Amino acid sequence: MKAAIYTQYGSPDVLQLRDVDKPVPKDTEVLIRVHATSINDWDWGLLNGDAVNRLINGIFKPKKMNILGSDIAGRVEAVGKAVTCFKPGDDVYGDLAGRFGGFADYVCALQNQVAKMAIGMSFEQAAAIPQAGMLALQGLFDILPLKDGQKVLINGAGGGVGTFGIQFAKQFDVEVTGVDSTGKLELMRRIGFDHVIDYTQEDFTQSGREYDLIVDAKTNRSSFVYLRALKPSGVYATVGGRVPRLLQVALFGKPIQWLTGKQTRIVVLRANRDLAYINELFEAGKLTPVIDGPYTLNQLADAFRHFGRAEHQGKIVVTIPA
Repeated sequence: MKAAIYTQYGSPDVLQLRDVDKPVPKDTEVLIRVHATSINDWDWGLLNGDAVNRLINGIFKPKKMNILGSDIAGRVEAVGKAVTCFKPGDDVYGDLAGRFGGFADYVCALQNQVAKMAIGMSFEQAAAIPQAGMLALQGLFDILPLKDGQKVLINGAGGGVGTFGIQFAKQFDVEVTGVDSTGKLELMRRIGFDHVIDYTQEDFTQSGREYDLIVDAKTNRSSFVYLRALKPSGVYATVGGRVPRLLQVALFGKPIQWLTGKQTRIVVLRANRDLAYINELFEAGKLTPVIDGPYTLNQLADAFRHFGRAEHQGKIVVTIPA
């Protein structure tokens, strides 16, 4: 089978399309013919080999995971003898949750790492959902459950988390502000943000406006900066970003709450937990993934370059045709 592999850390240029052995499912696994996948921050970190990901995947070169891709959508081709949830021919999607291997013709997944796709959902739409959809949903509801009348801000609103987040938030009568770069503002208005802010022109933490909840998909500034944009008892929730900033949130979250009454929290991803709910929203016409692309597997390096420039709108999806 074909797979995009990397044997050294670096730019997208290190990716190579090669023939590799087709995987064989273990007792609790399903073998999936991958039709689409998408790029996440973790893929980017592993490819570039930042300090944290080198500890996970090999200090000097990739050892454990040399095929990236965690969000996948495809058709079950075979199942292990202990699998009870799926059969060959089922269309499924999910987050491989650290196992990776999605940028290939075939991948094996544990049966609890995938769910059946919603009626009418394309493989491209399904591949866009798992990680960004879960982070958006859990960031909005797990720490400070939304209710009518609240004000929400999403930082990094034009990417995957933000474009899902606005759709989840608008299931309630809430006012949602999105922050991102100039080129993404039109999309953000179109998909329902009440207010949009161009971070190159305005610092929302200096505006005097306060929010009940800030969901941060960037986390590129100190968590202390965001406190002045929170209402009393407001919540700042980060769903990912630079490790030093995440450590700051983890270390100072409790002292900040004791001193100010405001919360700063890290959303710990619960992979695939809410796919059934997302299927319900999709089938009801209340959720539409925003797709950038799709690219093909042959264009994977270009897709990663696009991701690295942070110019993508919604999720960058890669198709793997039969």
